[in-house]
Order: sequence, then C-alpha cells, then structure tokens
Amino acid sequence: MLEAAMLLAALAWDLALGEPPAVAHPVVWIGRLIGLLERAPVVGARAQLVYGGAIVVFGLLVALGPVWLLLAYLHSAAPVLYFAVGTFLLKSTFSPRGLFRAARAVRRRLTAGDLPGARWELRALVSRDTSRLEGPLLAAAAVESVAENSSDSLVAPLLYFTLFGVPGALAYRVLNTFDSMIGYHGRYEYLGKAAARLDDLTNLLPARLTAMLLIIASALGGAGAAPAWRGALRYAGATESPNAGWPMSAMAGALGVTLEKVGHYRLGDGPRLPDATSIERAISLATTALVVAAVGSFILLVVRSVYFA
Repeated sequence: MLEAAMLLAALAWDLALGEPPAVAHPVVWIGRLIGLLERAPVVGARAQLVYGGAIVVFGLLVALGPVWLLLAYLHSAAPVLYFAVGTFLLKSTFSPRGLFRAARAVRRRLTAGDLPGARWELRALVSRDTSRLEGPLLAAAAVESVAENSSDSLVAPLLYFTLFGVPGALAYRVLNTFDSMIGYHGRYEYLGKAAARLDDLTNLLPARLTAMLLIIASALGGAGAAPAWRGALRYAGATESPNAGWPMSAMAGALGVTLEKVGHYRLGDGPRLPDATSIERAISLATTALVVAAVGSFILLVVRSVYFA
C-alpha cells in the first residue's frame, strides 16, 4: 500500500506545487550530467556510436545506483523517509501541470491574436523552428505536444513505476532525457543513436497505451471512441517516430482536426486545422486520459500489495 500512497502523494504534489526548484530537481541534474558527457571530443561515427552507448549506461548507473541503494535501506530502516524520498523522486519523473500550463500559454496568446507571443510560448513545448508558423500550425504544434507528452510526462513514468517502482520511473526519465538532449539527426546522428533507439523501445507500450487512453477519454467526453480509434489506426505510422504518431493521431481523431507539421506529416482527416479552442479541448481530453491512467495504476498497486506482497 505504501507505493499506492506514494503515487497519490506525488500526483497531489504536482497539482498543488508543480516542479521542485531546479537546484534540487533530479532531472535537471541528469541533464547537466548529460551536457558534460556529450561534450567529449569523440571523432568518427563508430567511436561516437560506442561512446554514445557508454554514456547512456553510465548515466543510468550514476542515477539509479545510489537511488536503489538508498530506497532499499530506507524501506526497512525508516519507512517514513522512504515514503518522502520516494514521493519526491517519483514526482520528478512527471509534470502534467507544467505541460498543460505551457499549452495554455500558447492558447492565451492565440486567443489574443498575438502570433509572435504564441511562437515564443510554443518554444517551451517543441524543438522545431516556430518563427514562421501561423495560427493553425501553432495550434497544431501545441495539440501535438499535449498528446505526445501525455505519454512522456505521465503515462510512461506511471507504467514503469507500477512495474518496477521508483527506480523504474527514474530509469525511464533518464533515457527520455538522453533522447531529448542528444537523440537527434545532424550533430548527434551517431552520438545519440543509442539514446534514441532505447527511448523508442521504452516508449513502445506507453505511446500505444496513451492512444488507448485518449480513445477512452473521447468516449467519456461524449465524442465517441470511433473517430479517435480510426485516427490512431490510419495515421499512427505517418510520423518518423515509431511511437509519437499513436497519441497524436488519436488526439487528431478525437478533436476532428488535421494536425500538420509541414514537410513531415499530416495526421487525421478532420475538415479543419486546429485553433486556440482545440488546445483547450486537447488539454481536457489529456486530463481525462491521465486520470484514467492514474486510477488504473493505483488499483494495480493496491492489488499487488494485497495479493503479491
């Protein structure tokens, strides 16, 4: 029951307080470690591939080794401290409040007709160049981010916490942070290859589970499950990522819009592009999906503690 209570406490922390200060945030420290490691002057594709894999393993060991030892000790020696430390670490692996706040900042700017402001706010959500995006494409990018990051920012950490405890959630966050920092083409083509492939692997199940949760949320919201289901099945493979297309396509179907990243993909067969109101609807759907995910995780943790302790 302790892990189930830990989940509730971490979710309450996120809703009430948001992110811990950067100076104490485990993911910020992981990012700084990655920043130091990736600066090594490694030359040549093969050497970068090997070094890229090695720093991922090293990062996992540095992040997880002390955490596993500390939690193992506190679990029996100081259960209250175990609960407090575990809650803090679990909370650091997800941030739906931050995601929705950033999306709403874009929505407010669009509603006010402030395209430069919307472009600026969108930079908190996406890595693409936002400087030339017009209103519908700004809204589309925000909706896509809400959908995709619903997987990264809660569903995946919850899944790995439910399966493997706090170290599992933290391991996912380490790999996801590696991918977000060096898992790109161009400069990091070879250095980030291992990080990108491992991130793809760890997100295979969460991305599809998130799509299913968005389908359920669409049904619960009164729009029906069929449009979101059709969107996911038809367009999930349209993105370069083997995972991102699943929640984004389900969201496009649920909203009845077409999401487009010019030159890369078009998701959905809706009659229109999204607008500012689509962002708020996406947040509402994602919130429902995340509530369902949290309830499911809580139930599984309770069942495990009762029957498999």
